[in-house]
Amino acid sequence: MSDQEAAEWHVSPVHLGKRVDLADYDPDEKGGLRKSEAKMRLQANLRRMEELQELMYAEGKHALLIVLQAMDAGGKDSTIRHVMDGFNPQGCHVVGFGVPTEMELDHDFLWRVHPHAPPKGYVSIFNRSHYEDVLVVRVNELVPKKVWQARYDHINHFEKLLADSGVTILKFYLHISKDEQKVRFQERLARAEKNWKFNPSDLKTRAQWDDYMRAFEDVFARCNHPWAPWYVVPGNRKWYRNLVVSTAIIEAMEKMDMRYPPAAEGIEGIVIE
Repeated sequence: MSDQEAAEWHVSPVHLGKRVDLADYDPDEKGGLRKSEAKMRLQANLRRMEELQELMYAEGKHALLIVLQAMDAGGKDSTIRHVMDGFNPQGCHVVGFGVPTEMELDHDFLWRVHPHAPPKGYVSIFNRSHYEDVLVVRVNELVPKKVWQARYDHINHFEKLLADSGVTILKFYLHISKDEQKVRFQERLARAEKNWKFNPSDLKTRAQWDDYMRAFEDVFARCNHPWAPWYVVPGNRKWYRNLVVSTAIIEAMEKMDMRYPPAAEGIEGIVIE
């Protein structure tokens, strides 16, 4: 890749209004980059993310919500560890959404999500999210179809509310192949320090792979908007996944057109004794 090609390299969200067929997305894609190149670019991205986060905090007008979705072993935890390392932990909040509690089930499905939306100046990262209510809930028929079907519109209204309140929303589907998932499951079984990450119930979800692919494709068709775009991120190569996610974050934050607030009047004459 030439210097000009490297400078022009960027990532794009799912096309608006276009039906997504995940079979058209290669999880082994590497964007014409070598691993060494991608890792160098990632380090530069992490430094830029730190700068942009500090600017966002100082200005106090914008917030950033990052949503990570994937199949089991898709790399959500790894992405948080290797990409979000570019953010200052004091201004970054990571939330994992597992099986709802009894109290959460007694409320509307967004009740447990809204309190974790980022305040102005901050970043929130969702490890799984409100989309579980049109993914796992749908595939496992936990509620009637008419209930989960209505949730697409609820999600769209919720995300539009956040966007209108100054929250930039980025949604990433970490796209791995079924073969790659098998390799990662086998690694979890083979290494004692990773055994805890494997749950036999993961095999049930693996058997439902095609159902989940259709559910994700419907999510991309129904809940993809300029104010809350989806990115299908090639996930088999972790080094490329990390670069894609970090680049998308930087591009979105730079579009915020942020400025440091003006200094207090009179400080130019202050001398520290």
